[in-house]
Amino acid sequence: MKKALLFILLISGLLVISACAGDVADESENAEEQKDLTVGLAAEPVSLDPHAANDGNSLYVMNAIYDTLVEQNTDLEIQPALAESLEQIEGTVWEAKLREDVTFHDDSAFNAEVVKANMDRVLDPDMGSPLAFLFDMIDSVEVVDEYTVQIHTKYPFSALPSHLAHPGGHMISLEAIEKDNEAIANGGEPFATVNENPIGTGYFKYDDRTSGEQIKVVKNEDYWGDKAGVNSVTFKFVPEDLTRIAELQTGDSDIIYPVNTSNIDEVDTNEGTHVKQSDSASMSYLGFNVEKEPFTDPRVRQAIAKAINKEEIIEGVLNGVALPAKGPLAPTVFGYDEDVEPIDYNIEEAKELLKEAGYEDGFSATIMAYDTNTSDIAQVIQAELKEIGITIDIEMTEVGTYLEVTGNGGVDMFIGSWGTVTLDADYGLYPMFHSANAGNPGNRSFYANDEVDELLEEARQEGAEEERLQLYSEAQQIIVDEAPIVPLYHSVLLAGLRDEVSGFYQYPSSFPFLRDVTID
Repeated sequence: MKKALLFILLISGLLVISACAGDVADESENAEEQKDLTVGLAAEPVSLDPHAANDGNSLYVMNAIYDTLVEQNTDLEIQPALAESLEQIEGTVWEAKLREDVTFHDDSAFNAEVVKANMDRVLDPDMGSPLAFLFDMIDSVEVVDEYTVQIHTKYPFSALPSHLAHPGGHMISLEAIEKDNEAIANGGEPFATVNENPIGTGYFKYDDRTSGEQIKVVKNEDYWGDKAGVNSVTFKFVPEDLTRIAELQTGDSDIIYPVNTSNIDEVDTNEGTHVKQSDSASMSYLGFNVEKEPFTDPRVRQAIAKAINKEEIIEGVLNGVALPAKGPLAPTVFGYDEDVEPIDYNIEEAKELLKEAGYEDGFSATIMAYDTNTSDIAQVIQAELKEIGITIDIEMTEVGTYLEVTGNGGVDMFIGSWGTVTLDADYGLYPMFHSANAGNPGNRSFYANDEVDELLEEARQEGAEEERLQLYSEAQQIIVDEAPIVPLYHSVLLAGLRDEVSGFYQYPSSFPFLRDVTID
């Protein structure tokens, strides 16, 4: 029996604008009232090519420039975007009917050929996209007519709409893709051309950048949907936490992200600023490179897990603003299992496990961190592991180097985080723990377990919700028991705002939604 997921696009009527001089004057005044928004981020994006980067700062900026076929609304429901409808017409065939009134920022057309070119590109092994795992269940994309595509999957995959709503599904101008292909043919690096001149269909369009300092986007006056509430957004890169806060307090920034828990009171008590707290789908963790001694031995990893007091981290570093993590999924995610049995804090059992593994006298290792928060967490863990004879050095680096080194397996341990952007367990588990995704795609622990691989693959192909939940429950328990990571906590998203900013929303994935932001 055909299963269908239909999206109905609600088209609002346009108000007829009176031609009288007074109305024209009011419209002009409203236009002049629109402001320029400045957002302070902790780091510069790795890339502005949607197929090249999966780090938070890249996605924060790209979400303003590009659109997806379908999207999550602020009620966390999938709704139409560039596709007017998406229907599962057979078990392994999804049909998308595309909007016919959309053009890219370079005035080129959006149509079925563009969708096929984008999906083929992200899946092309020669491109080596770190987002390919999101769509590796897709077998082919067929152009039916100018505004209809059929997506053929290798097996029934009920979570496909959520994956298409991920920023990895952002649509790039075909002309931009062709220019990138030409550059590659002439010896250039993949993704570089699109990164330098990103062309999407979004409510903002790329304007310019100063490397290491800022990226500016401007309002897309020809946007197909509701237009942005400000004239432009300047994303500033401010790695120092206190500097970001100072810029918020002085008005040099209108929004900053993130705010550390230790700075909540400072922002809230300052006149004219406040912290907006939002639920997250993230999990912060201590990661091991399980291919490096002594972390190849699960007993060593389990011992470290037992030696870490999560409550001490939450109270001491996060001022109590977090939820202890039992496993790798947050409670906001489909597939979260509240019955997963965690590895509990127990110093004596930790010492016994190290003795069994042959490390009764301990050993030395390094933990990599990349900002104040991860450094503070690493220091707590450093002190706790000293109690079981493990000497820890903390290596601080900037985000770009951190991503490169952890993606290449060049570190012993690291403080990491993962946001389940789609709010579906497939995205929370498959990238992080399937052996095919070792390294940059998400499995920075280089964990490989055949049973976990099989469970995650079976869950992807299972259409029945209860069966999927059972498969994910089994996979989570194995992952917790084998401890390729130590889940620490699920964070609360903390963004700093000027009081005159309204309309700001932050998804559980941490992505800011800036279209409706205005400045009073």
